[in-house]
Amino acid sequence: MQKTIQARQQSAAQLFHTLVLVAAGQPIGIPGGQDQTYPFIAHPHYYWLSGSRRPGGILAFDPDQGWTDFRVPVSAGERIWEGAQNEAGGHDLADLAGWLQQRAGRPLAVVGAPCDYAGDPDLSQQICRDLLHLRRPKDESEVHLLERAVAATASGFARLPQWIGPGVSEREVGVRLESEFFLHGAQRTGYGTIVGTGPDSAVLHWPPTERKMAAGDVVLVDAGGCIDDYTADVTRVFAVDGRWDSRQAELYQVLLQAQIRAVDGCQVGVEWGDLHVRTALELSEGLIQLGLLKVSAAEAVESEVIALFFPHGLGHMLGLGVRDASGLAPGRTEQRKFAGATLRMDLPLQAGYVVTVEPGLYFIPALLNDPEKRQQHSHRVAWDRLGPWLQLGGMRIEDNLYITPEGPRNLTASIPK
Repeated sequence: MQKTIQARQQSAAQLFHTLVLVAAGQPIGIPGGQDQTYPFIAHPHYYWLSGSRRPGGILAFDPDQGWTDFRVPVSAGERIWEGAQNEAGGHDLADLAGWLQQRAGRPLAVVGAPCDYAGDPDLSQQICRDLLHLRRPKDESEVHLLERAVAATASGFARLPQWIGPGVSEREVGVRLESEFFLHGAQRTGYGTIVGTGPDSAVLHWPPTERKMAAGDVVLVDAGGCIDDYTADVTRVFAVDGRWDSRQAELYQVLLQAQIRAVDGCQVGVEWGDLHVRTALELSEGLIQLGLLKVSAAEAVESEVIALFFPHGLGHMLGLGVRDASGLAPGRTEQRKFAGATLRMDLPLQAGYVVTVEPGLYFIPALLNDPEKRQQHSHRVAWDRLGPWLQLGGMRIEDNLYITPEGPRNLTASIPK
C-alpha cells in the first residue's frame, strides 16, 4: 500500500506548482447526541493521497520539498474508549502552523474538507479540479477493492429472489440484503439502500419502508456493499410473484436491450453525453413501440419529452465513494443538458475509469401529472394511454464497468438481470 501512496503523491506532485493543503475533515456531531458523531469518512482527496482515514489530518505539499503528513495524535480517551492506536509516520498537526509560517507570502491552495486554513479560492478550485481528474483512472489496488465490494454485493443480490414475495416488507428485504453484504466482507453500504415496491419503485431515492409487497408489483433494489470506502452500486428489478405481466415484460425488454447496448458502448474516447443521448433515443423508440410516445425518437430527445420517463443521467463514475470523481472534463466549465437530463459527468471515457451504466424508465406521477408538462408535450405523449402504466412504478438496471482499451469489463456481470 505504501508504494501505491508514494506513486499517487508523485503523480500529484507533477501537477502542483504551489503550496497545497489537503484536509481529511472532522467528525460531525449528532444533534442532541452529546459526544456522539456520525460515522466519519475521510475526504476522498485526502484518503487517496495519504492512505489514512483518521479525522483531522492535513497533507501538506511544497513544490521544493514534497509532501508532509500532519496528523492528530491519538488521545488517551480514544485509546480507552475506542482502542485507537497511533498510525505509523506523520507529524503532529500542531506543527502545521509553523510549517505555514515558514512559507508565509507564498500562494496557497486548500482542498478536501473544510479546515482552519484558507487558500486562494481560484487556485484552490483549480487544484481541486486537477486532483479530481487525476483520481479518475483506477489503479490496480483500487480495482481489487471494487472487485471485493462487488463480490460482497453479489452475494446479497443472489439471495434476493428467496426473500421477495407477497406480504414481505421493503424494510425486511433491505435488512436481509445488507446483512448478506456484511457477512461477505462489506464494512458498510456505499449509500442508502433503495428498495421500492409498486408505486414506490418510481421514486428515484426511496428508503425501504414497512410497505408490503403485493403480487403483480415491480420491486426495484439499488444497493452496494463498501470495503475501505470503495463501493459497488447495483440495481436490479424483480416481479414480486416471480412473473412479469405483459406490460412489465415489454417495458423490461426495452430497458434491458438499451442497457446492454449502453454497456457495449462504453469504449475509450466515447463522450458520456453522446452515450446518454444514444440510450435516450433507444428508450424513445421503445416507448413509441409501446404506444406511449406519438413522435419520432429524434423529436422525443430534441423536445426533451423523453426526460418525463428517463429523468436521470445514464450513470456516473464509481470508486472511492458512490459518485467518485464525477464532474466535467478539464477545460469544461458549464454543466450541459442531454436529452433533458443534467448528467453527473460530462467527459470522454478513458482507460481505467469505472462507471455505472443505469438507464431507467419511470412513470412518476409528479412528472406525468404536472399540468405544465402535459400542456408542453400535449401532442407528443399518448396521455390517454398512461393510466394503467402509472400503477407500474419504475424500472432501472445498473452495472459497474471498468473501461479498458479492449472494451468495457463488466465487474457486476455475475449478478443476473
